[in-house]
Amino acid sequence: MAPFAYDEIGYWSEIKLDVVRKYASAYSRIMTAQPAITKHIYIDGFAGPGRHIARRTGQFVPGSPLNALEVKPPFGEIHLIDLHRSRVAELKRQIGYRSDVFIYEADANHVLLDKVFPRCLYEDFNRALCLLDPYGLNVDWRVLQAAGEMGSVEIFYNFMIMDANMNVLWRNPDNVAPTQSERMDRVWGDDSWAEVAYVERPTLWGDTVGEKAPNEAIAEAFRKRLQHVAGFKYVPKPAPMINIRGAVIYYLFFASPNETGAHIVEDIFNTARRKGIA
Repeated sequence: MAPFAYDEIGYWSEIKLDVVRKYASAYSRIMTAQPAITKHIYIDGFAGPGRHIARRTGQFVPGSPLNALEVKPPFGEIHLIDLHRSRVAELKRQIGYRSDVFIYEADANHVLLDKVFPRCLYEDFNRALCLLDPYGLNVDWRVLQAAGEMGSVEIFYNFMIMDANMNVLWRNPDNVAPTQSERMDRVWGDDSWAEVAYVERPTLWGDTVGEKAPNEAIAEAFRKRLQHVAGFKYVPKPAPMINIRGAVIYYLFFASPNETGAHIVEDIFNTARRKGIA
């Protein structure tokens, strides 16, 4: 059998993994210290094969699932989801059998709502940290809405602005394929993204012309949706993940029902910014 071909990741992805790893450790310590909490759970909706290759060094880098397995004190359960069979097979090979680890080969949008989130109910005194690190515009808004309404789930979410810009947020929206607009509807929760993405600017002749809004405006509108529509109480300003060409690939959001978690993540984000992601 040929060796598994791991993805190469850029420096920004290494920083993202470090951000999530640091917070997962802090989160687990806080939850373990609360006697009222029955169980705290780690969820990765797009788990991948478990590790990557750093583009800048050529060395292996542990992915978020392997980092979560190393957290002390440990999570009560770890749920890892990926749609691609080869990635799931490699993930299983690396982890082996563990009674506290559940691995799914399926669409995260369905598994989270049907199987995983029901294990994280507030009234059961369970809590969860969920990483949603999609490969594109792949997370349905209904997943974020459900997590926000539960009051027991904190999320890291990569809003894939580069995918949106390449396929949906064109200068002339009339040229965008309906299927691409529908993808954005699912990610945003409705079609109100168009009102945010395009703004009317006055011209010298007294009329107006539509222009695409900057990335920052779109990210801020999505942050407000997480807070005011999904119902997360605390949504700090997201961290833009920037490639070597200076383009924002995605915005790393954190959303939580807890003020303490938000403050911790803001500190971690600020440290990451000093490393050059923004």
